[in-house]
Amino acid sequence: MTRLAIIVVSHNSCAELPALLASLGGSAAVDDPNIVVVDNASVDGTPAYLRAEWPGIRLIETGANRGFAVANNVGIRATTSEFVLLLNPDTVVAPGALTHLIAILDSRPDVAAIGPRLVDGQGRAELSFGAMLSPWTELRQKLLVGGNARGIWPVTALVDWMTRRPGPVDWVSGACLLLRRADLEAVGLLDERFFMYTEDVDLCAALRARGRTVLFAATPEVVHLRGRSRTGAAGTATDGYRRSQVAFYQKHHPGWVPLLEAYLTLRGQLPDRS
Repeated sequence: MTRLAIIVVSHNSCAELPALLASLGGSAAVDDPNIVVVDNASVDGTPAYLRAEWPGIRLIETGANRGFAVANNVGIRATTSEFVLLLNPDTVVAPGALTHLIAILDSRPDVAAIGPRLVDGQGRAELSFGAMLSPWTELRQKLLVGGNARGIWPVTALVDWMTRRPGPVDWVSGACLLLRRADLEAVGLLDERFFMYTEDVDLCAALRARGRTVLFAATPEVVHLRGRSRTGAAGTATDGYRRSQVAFYQKHHPGWVPLLEAYLTLRGQLPDRS
C-alpha cells in the first residue's frame, strides 16, 4: 500500500494539468505516489493528452460531468493508501510542500485534515480556510475574498496576516486538502449532493463532528491559479455554486432556506430543483 494517493478531478483542464503534474514529479512526498486523474467528460482532449504524455498516471473517465464530490469519491474508492490528497488541476505544488504536510499529520494523530497556504500566480495569499459557513460568516468570507482579489490594500494586508498564522480551523479549501483515509471512510467520503463548491466545508464539518481536528498550515505553499479551468463557463460555475449553496443550507441551516431561496429568486439565480 502506498502512503499517499493524489486525486485530481479534471473537466476541460488540459491547459492546467502539465504544470501540476510536472510539479508533482518534483515534489512527491513518497517514493511512489499513486496519482489518479478522474476526468468528468472533458471535451478539450484531456484524456488523450494524459494517455500520450503521462502513461504512468491512472486515468478514470466518468463518462459525464458528475461534479467534484462524486468524481473525488470515484478516485478515493479506486485507491488504497494511508493518506488521500484532493488536488485541483489548476494548482502547482512547491517542492517539499507535501512532505511537510504529511510530516505534520504524522506528528499530530488528532488531525484528520490539513491544508497549506494557497497563493496565486503573483504570490498573493488566498483565504483558503474559515469559520463554519452561515449567512454571516459567508458574507464575511466573500468580502475578504473579493477585496483581496481586487487588491484593496487593507484587505490584502489582513488576508496575508491571517494566512501566516497556523492552527485549527473549521474548514480548509478542497483545492489542496490532505486527509487520513481512515477519517474519510468514517464519515462516508464526500457528500455527493454537492456538485461544485462547499463540499470541502461540509466534509470538514463531518470530521469535526467526530471530534477530529482540521488544521491550516501556514508554511507549506501551493500555487492556486484560481478559476482558469472555469474560464468561459461562468454560467455553469454560478449555477453549480448556487445548487451547492442551497444544498448546504438545507443540510446545516434549514431555517435559513426560505430566505435564501427568496433572495436567489429575486436575483434570478434560484437553481433548478431537478
